[in-house]
Amino acid sequence: MKSTGLNFHHLYYFWVVAKEGGVTRAAERLGVAVQTISMQLSLLEQAIGKSLLTQQGRRLVLTEAGRMALGYADQIFLLGEQMQEALAENDIGRTIRLTVGISDALPKLVAYRLLETVQQMPDKVRLTCYEGKFETLLADLALHKLDLVLTDRPVSPGTSLRVFSHLLGECAIMLFGIPALAQKYRENFPASLNGAPLLMPTRNSAVRGQVDQWFEINDLHPEIVGEFEDSALLKTFGRSGLGLFPAPSLLATDIEAQFGAVPIGELPGVQEQFYGILTERKIKHPAVEAILSAAHDGFIKPA
Repeated sequence: MKSTGLNFHHLYYFWVVAKEGGVTRAAERLGVAVQTISMQLSLLEQAIGKSLLTQQGRRLVLTEAGRMALGYADQIFLLGEQMQEALAENDIGRTIRLTVGISDALPKLVAYRLLETVQQMPDKVRLTCYEGKFETLLADLALHKLDLVLTDRPVSPGTSLRVFSHLLGECAIMLFGIPALAQKYRENFPASLNGAPLLMPTRNSAVRGQVDQWFEINDLHPEIVGEFEDSALLKTFGRSGLGLFPAPSLLATDIEAQFGAVPIGELPGVQEQFYGILTERKIKHPAVEAILSAAHDGFIKPA
């Protein structure tokens, strides 16, 4: 059936039915008759050309098309709510909104150092941060749900997404540990690492492969006692003394202050890189431009 166009009023009724779990509860929430809801749903299904809901016993459940439609409806009405909130603000026109996705593999201290630049801007910035997996954040960026993604790797050249990577900086990697472990393994480093307990990022981290290769080249065989997707959680376990862990050398002071861990030794040749990913080659967002400019000017100095 050919589509006759989408009526967002009908879509809103469908969205409320899906959220409330039934027509009766949706009618109560909206203050309309059950028959009105049913009619709106019927008109929406006619316009789309697919059934969105089906009866399963005494329950009304989403079809596959309904689940897909609900995903889009969630985005549409969430954006609508955000628009209303933004337009209702008294300082509209004077506040810059910046929405950033932070890869779970990126050290949170690095993310903070990059983002604290916006606090120094003459205009007020309202910052919203989301953490997630690299691929999920790129998809959200491509849908313009994010202004910027901060991560530890560039976008693959073969991606179909129109997004662009900007190298912000790179830094040497060191092994850290609480003072008791540092005293034990600093002597005769790196040979002392044979059999040493080690906390590592999972293999979806860009730096993990480099660290593994460094150990292999140097014929070292530490014991991996934990693997973590989240860099802050890795350091938290490191604070407990469970094992040594790799981290950027530029964070040494922060790591000691927050996690009580000190440097044990550098891994020569192992570098962690930091990237900002955008949907445009030309930077248009003033806060994003400030972040990238600060990094390029030596905010995070290349090793």
